[in-house]
Amino acid sequence: MNFLNWFVLTSFLLSTGVLTFKMYYYKHLYEKENEHKKLLKITLEEAEILIKKYQIQLQRSLGNLDILNEEINKLKNDIKAVKSRNSQYRIENDQLKRKIKELENKIEALL
Repeated sequence: MNFLNWFVLTSFLLSTGVLTFKMYYYKHLYEKENEHKKLLKITLEEAEILIKKYQIQLQRSLGNLDILNEEINKLKNDIKAVKSRNSQYRIENDQLKRKIKELENKIEALL
């Protein structure tokens, strides 16, 4: 009977010790997991804020790009107009040079 009591008491103490150890171990894992979840949640919130910030910047940049494209198109049209005027001025300049040479030739012929 003494052996049976000792065996039951030892079994009870060992099982209590093992269960206590498991309880604290799993409690520690649970707390660690909750801490990890909180950090992950904070990180995700910060990432969402950054994404929203960059979306706004992207939208502004795209708007600025549209404005710049319009300005570039206006400048291209201005360049085309200047080129056409320049070619007209060259033609007129060539015509005037020819007239000047003709007049110079006539003046030389008169002298």
